[in-house]
Amino acid sequence: MAITKYLGTETEFGISVIGRPDFNPVLASSLVVNAYAADGRHRARWDYEEENPLRDARGFTQAPAHSQEPPPEDDIGLANSILSNGARFYVDHAHPEYSSPEVSNPRDAVIWDKAGERILEVAAAKAAELLPGGSPGKPGRILITKNNTDGKGAAYGMHENYILDRALPFGEVVRHITPFFVTRQVMVGAGRLGNEFGLDDVPYQIAQRADFFEVEVGLETTLKRPIVNTRDEPHADPDRFRRLHVIIGDANMSEVCTYLKVGSCALVLAMIEDSFLPDPPLIAQPVRALHEVSHDLTCALPVELKDGRKVRPTEVQWHYLEQAQKYIETREAPDWARDVTAVWERVLTALEDDPMSLDGVVDWVTKYRILQRYAERDGLAWDADKLKLIDVQYHDVRLDKGLYNRMAASGRCERLVDEAEIRAAMTAPPEDTRAYFRGRCLEKYRDQVAAAGWDSIIFDVGRDTLQRVPMMDPARGGRAMTEELIERCATAAELLDELQA
Repeated sequence: MAITKYLGTETEFGISVIGRPDFNPVLASSLVVNAYAADGRHRARWDYEEENPLRDARGFTQAPAHSQEPPPEDDIGLANSILSNGARFYVDHAHPEYSSPEVSNPRDAVIWDKAGERILEVAAAKAAELLPGGSPGKPGRILITKNNTDGKGAAYGMHENYILDRALPFGEVVRHITPFFVTRQVMVGAGRLGNEFGLDDVPYQIAQRADFFEVEVGLETTLKRPIVNTRDEPHADPDRFRRLHVIIGDANMSEVCTYLKVGSCALVLAMIEDSFLPDPPLIAQPVRALHEVSHDLTCALPVELKDGRKVRPTEVQWHYLEQAQKYIETREAPDWARDVTAVWERVLTALEDDPMSLDGVVDWVTKYRILQRYAERDGLAWDADKLKLIDVQYHDVRLDKGLYNRMAASGRCERLVDEAEIRAAMTAPPEDTRAYFRGRCLEKYRDQVAAAGWDSIIFDVGRDTLQRVPMMDPARGGRAMTEELIERCATAAELLDELQA
C-alpha cells in the first residue's frame, strides 16, 4: 500500500524596493527575513550536514561546478531562520523564500502555504523601517509578490515536495507523472502577461513558469529546467524514503488551486506507488507541449501522443482523474481523496464547458478577466504598462492592497480555509508530522537549539559535544507522540535525557 504522502511547498517571493530599482535584492531579502526574526533572542542556524542537492535520483552524484559552490552564509550575511511553525524562512537566489512545514494532507498545505504569505506581509512592513537612506517617520516600502516572473526574462520558483517509497523505481515516476505535469497547468496555472519567445499572438498565457522549461528530465532548477526534477535529497531515512522535488508548478494565490495542485499530485503518486495506473498517455514532445498548452486559453488545442493520437489537455487530466476515482473505490485511499477528486472533476468540467466560468476559482482565469475588463474599459493594448502593473498587483501579499486578497475579502474568490486558521499557522506547527516537534522545540528551548534541519535538531546544553536528535520519519514527532514529553521537560537537557532513556 502506498505510504502517506507527506508534502510541503517552497515559494521564492518576488521582491522590490519601491522607488529604488537599483537596491540590491539580496540585501532587501536579508532585511525582510532578519526583520521578522528580530526579537533579540538566540537564533539557531540551519543544519546543512545531511543536504546534497547534487545527488541524482537516477543513481549518481553530479560533480559540482565552481559556480555551484556558494560562499558560506556567514561570509555574505544571508538570513536563514527556522520558525516556530516548523517552516524555514531564508534568502535563496536573491529572493526571500518560505518553505512550509511538512503536512499530511492538501488542506493543511493550503493553510501553512497561506501562512507564508502573511509572514511575508509582516516581515516586509518591519523591514521597511530598516531600509538605509530612509527618513524618520517616512520609511521606504518593500513590495512582496507571490508570483514567478518579473516579466523581464527572469523566473523564480515555487516547488512542491512529496514523500515516496524508496522502493518505487524512479523511471516509473517519470513515465506516469510527465503527462500529468504537462497538462495540469490548465487547472492550476497562475497566468501571466506575455511570453518568453517574442510571440505576438500570445499576449497572455495560462502558466507563469511554462516558458522557462527546456528539458524533460534533469537535476537543474535554475538553468535547463526539467519537467521532472531528479534531485535525490529525501530529508528523511534514505533507505526508506525518496522525496519528489517538483519545480514545475506556479505559486498560487487561489486556495482552490493550491489544494488541487498538491492533492491531485499526491493522489497520482499514490497510484504510481501502488502500481494502479494503466499505461499513461505519453506525449510525443513534452517540452513543446508544455509551452503550447500554456499559450492556449481555450484549453482545447490538442497535444500529440507518441502513439499518434491527438488529445486535449483536459482529456489527459480526465485519464488521471478517472483512475483516481476508481482507486478511491477499490483501495485504501486517504480520507481527503474524495473531496480532491470532486474539486478536480468540477474544474475539468468547467474548463471544457467554458474556462471563463472559473473566474474567482482558478488564478489564470481570475486574473485574465481583471485584465480584460481594464483593457476594454480603457482601450489598452495587452502590452500596456498599466496592465503589467495590474498583473503584479494581483500577487501583492498585502491584504489591503493585493488584488486577489481584496477580491477574496469581498467574497469574489472561492476560499477553503478560515483566516483564523491561517493566522494560527503563522506560529503554530502542524500537529501530525515531525514539524510539531521541530516547532515546539524552537519555541520552548530556543536558547539551547544550536541548529536544525528537516530531519534533525542539534542541541547545545553545555555538554562536551553537541547533541543531535534525528527525525528521519516525517510521521514521527507529532503532537500525540511528543506533546506530553515536551510539556514535562523544562529544559532541553531534560528532554535529551528522556529521549536517551
